[in-house]
Amino acid sequence: MDVVTIGEAMALFTPDTTGKMRYASQFSRKFAGAETNVAIGVTRLGLQAGWISRVGDDELGKALISFVRGEGIDTSQVKIDSQTQTGLYFKELRSEQDVRVYYYRAGSAASKLSPTDINEDYIASAKYLHLTGITPALSESCYQAVKQAIEYAKKHNITIIFDPNIREKLWGSKEKARQVLLEIAAEVDIVLPGVSEAAYLFGQHELEQYGSLFLENGAEVVILKQGSKGASFFTKEEQGFVPGYPIERVVDPIGAGDGFAAGVISGLLEKLPLEKTLARANAIGAMVTMVNGDVEGLPDIEEMERFVQDTKADVSR
Repeated sequence: MDVVTIGEAMALFTPDTTGKMRYASQFSRKFAGAETNVAIGVTRLGLQAGWISRVGDDELGKALISFVRGEGIDTSQVKIDSQTQTGLYFKELRSEQDVRVYYYRAGSAASKLSPTDINEDYIASAKYLHLTGITPALSESCYQAVKQAIEYAKKHNITIIFDPNIREKLWGSKEKARQVLLEIAAEVDIVLPGVSEAAYLFGQHELEQYGSLFLENGAEVVILKQGSKGASFFTKEEQGFVPGYPIERVVDPIGAGDGFAAGVISGLLEKLPLEKTLARANAIGAMVTMVNGDVEGLPDIEEMERFVQDTKADVSR
């Protein structure tokens, strides 16, 4: 297994019309979650991914497992919970510049994830463990499950990559969020914050200082996302900046960070230099924003390479 990830995926309902959701009468149903988005992203790039989670013993849960499995993800570690329901959320596209998300996930099956759901041998079978800051925010048992996974990964020398993916509404308290996220960031090998997330965790600083703060906190590699501008990387030996790819129109920005993470993981697994890894991640993040949906825009290798070549051609004209 190349990558194992842990977290909640939900049914996603999006109005078929743009504008306030109160006026919508028809919705499209899809499935999404930060961790499964990343798993699907790396699988489309030719890697193997597994997903640890829980879903309800309901029609949405069954459809969700079928969808994820259909994308080539191993779902052998997904438990079906007969006592709780599968989470869901709505994405409201008021305009291209105003996209809002509403979660209905409190008490969901995935929020019951616990350390007993984490199989040591399964974690040990992976090359990378991918975590986000969403899972520990769902419940105390989810937090403990993440801690257990980190313990197993460190025991077996599995590389841990962490996207803070801050969801303030899930935490309730900014102080608790900062404490837990910095605690996890100190235990992992690679951390992938956005600039606003770095500011949330450390306060206002210069860009380079964020890199130093995360390194001092314990990470070995820091990749700082700067949206469409690109991304910077920091290690104890080097640092650099890789520009993003210009696109004419953003259709749906949700999921771009997950596509970026998939690009980082695949690049590192292919042992690409950090500059080339970030160039790939930037390209995939840009491609995701051009399509409505969290995973619909995730490319395979050929599509990504074509996008990069076409973009270079446009820039050089």
